Amino acid sequence: MALLKIVTYPNPILTRKSEALTQFGPAEQKLFDDMIETMYIEDGVGLAAPQIGISKRILIASPTMKEGEAIVLVNPEVYESSGSQKSPEGCLSFPGVSAEIIRAKKIRLRYQDRTGKLHDIEAKDFFARVILHELDHLNGILLIDRIDFEKRHIFLAQYQQS
Repeated sequence: MALLKIVTYPNPILTRKSEALTQFGPAEQKLFDDMIETMYIEDGVGLAAPQIGISKRILIASPTMKEGEAIVLVNPEVYESSGSQKSPEGCLSFPGVSAEIIRAKKIRLRYQDRTGKLHDIEAKDFFARVILHELDHLNGILLIDRIDFEKRHIFLAQYQQS
């Protein structure tokens, strides 16, 4: 496995919508493993492919941060959401800063696992937050897109100082 370089703001790949992944061969399996390893080494709870410079619809989530519990979600699609939760979020692409973000409390989504098999699951609370944050990356949406104009300027000023 290999540690991958995290892409940070303002790299333009972070603001592009990612393309579907259609291959699930050995190269993709290595990529999934490298993403998992990178996420753990960087102390993340999630990692999206655009954050490592790859514009594909792949995200890794491990809200417990326990080795072996990471889940690979390929081509995820949220089809139902409910409730609301507000909490601070950090981002590996904005190291050293965080912002209060409002997210759905519960989601239902479809995704393919690392072998291409289709799944339908419910995620809630922190797990839903992690998935929604990483899904934003797949859609070219950043933390700064989720906060108001005034807070965005404060956030970016703090980021530039960190």
